[in-house]
Amino acid sequence: MPKRCGSRAVNPFLTNIGAVAAFYWRGFTGHMRVVAMASQKGGSGKTTLSGHLAVQAERAGAGPVVLIDLDPQASLADWWNDRAAPYPALARSTMARLAADLEGLRRQGFRLAVIDAPSATSAATQSVVELAELIVIPTRPSPHDLRAVGATADLCARAGKPLLFVVNGAAPDARITGETMLALSRHGTVSPVVIHHRADFATAMIDGGTVTEHDADGRSAAEIEALWRFVSDRLETNFRRTVFAPPSPTGAAAQRPVSGVFGRRGARLPPCAGRSNGEI
Repeated sequence: MPKRCGSRAVNPFLTNIGAVAAFYWRGFTGHMRVVAMASQKGGSGKTTLSGHLAVQAERAGAGPVVLIDLDPQASLADWWNDRAAPYPALARSTMARLAADLEGLRRQGFRLAVIDAPSATSAATQSVVELAELIVIPTRPSPHDLRAVGATADLCARAGKPLLFVVNGAAPDARITGETMLALSRHGTVSPVVIHHRADFATAMIDGGTVTEHDADGRSAAEIEALWRFVSDRLETNFRRTVFAPPSPTGAAAQRPVSGVFGRRGARLPPCAGRSNGEI
């Protein structure tokens, strides 16, 4: 299945607020939603959820979707390079170029960007938070993870950005899962969808897949599908409440084209016209 690449550009800087409010999730093709997966504690599962949510968004018709791996470990990029499917796309960026690259991706017709933010770096995480529309914070049900969420939640509060906690890697029927959700609710919205620990997540990702692609009828796939529906609903709700303006870099940065190379396959972002082999 070839990657889709939009051919129309819509000016997001509309002066008529009433007209802006009319462009919702599926109607405003020039608006790219930006979701950041952030956690200042390693091992939270943000890379796993980044890949799974991006794939499920494509499967649900919310694409074209692009992944951006800003974590120094580049685990998401490694996983993407093992994928057989050409979607979602992967864009390589840096903190210095992120705002300009997001604008370039928006102009190319992408409707959703999922950013795997760096771990344990407050300054870098803050920069990602400021450019995102929704920050998803995966949290494992453990005392150490609960102690670590406060720093990320504070970054979101300072930036005035909505956050969403997702309990990830939970053991079935464990009491600590409910206790974790209650504790997280004091900091912000908690997803009612819990992602449970199962071996099929690791098995699916070995060759660049996801649980929804390997076993669409399995329990893990059902959880990912439900989580994407909840995230999608939060994005639409947030957009109806406030008009999100995509970043508008100025000067030389605004004129610089997106220059990231997408993994070992070497696909580049511009231009997309005339491609038929799944590259963008």
